[in-house]
Amino acid sequence: MALENDTQAPDFDLANQFGEHIRLSDFRGTKPVALVFFPLAFSSTCTGELCELRDNLSLFQSNGVELIGISVDSKASLRAWAEQERYEFTLLADFWPHGAVAKEYGVFLEDRGFANRATFVIDAQGVIRASFITAPGEARSIDEYRAALDQVLPAHV
Repeated sequence: MALENDTQAPDFDLANQFGEHIRLSDFRGTKPVALVFFPLAFSSTCTGELCELRDNLSLFQSNGVELIGISVDSKASLRAWAEQERYEFTLLADFWPHGAVAKEYGVFLEDRGFANRATFVIDAQGVIRASFITAPGEARSIDEYRAALDQVLPAHV
């Protein structure tokens, strides 16, 4: 079961596509985070979703929100994919222990070995303020992100 809104987001320490370690707690007190779990790099639905985020990156940047994608792929796979698709946001490798962070957030699909499509918008204090999950194979829309940001950023328009 996925974590609920108004609960503290579990901290984590994962490598990004460049091998740098990123902790959720690094953003506490500074900025909100949109944590975007996705099944697998290079898959068609995930590519379409993250390209839509790439094309709407200003939605996050103009509101001071750190956009972070996370999957069970290796950092090398994520780097190749990010370079191919020109993603200018952080991708984290929940590679080993396999899917550990996705499990903490309650979105790991044991029978498939990867995370569901789930988004958690976490405020600057580390509390989940908005979240949404789509059915397997169903892409998230940018409107769902806008609605989630509206819940976290009162001044967002």
